[in-house]
Amino acid sequence: MTEPSPLDSTRRERQITEVLYRLGEASVADVRAAMNDAPSYSGVRALLSLLVKKGVATTRQEGKRYLYRPARSKKKVARSAMKKLIETFFDSAPVDAVAALLDGFEHRLSVEDLQRVRRLLEEAEAAGTADPEQS
Repeated sequence: MTEPSPLDSTRRERQITEVLYRLGEASVADVRAAMNDAPSYSGVRALLSLLVKKGVATTRQEGKRYLYRPARSKKKVARSAMKKLIETFFDSAPVDAVAALLDGFEHRLSVEDLQRVRRLLEEAEAAGTADPEQS
């Protein structure tokens, strides 16, 4: 079974998932209260149930209410989404994704950001994960 990706979710599902990440664990009422344009209580409950079925969220019962939380860490979900994004839009070429990010955000990168990118590239090269044909 493949892991669920936020790229496969609807806008509302992503919105609710983001609330779960922000709150950690939440009831239907908590999720609704944290949303700006929340659907009805039954709408949020239905979407949370769908997210549980998709494996995006988990649930547990506490008294009469159910509490929901993300099924995976945000870091794992972000990596999975990035991998799918690179496969889909960049022909599985991470270098093209990096180039697109740098090209689109160069004016928002601080000196510290650029130093971090350089350090990550150096670490990748030292670990032997860099493409030797590109050296």
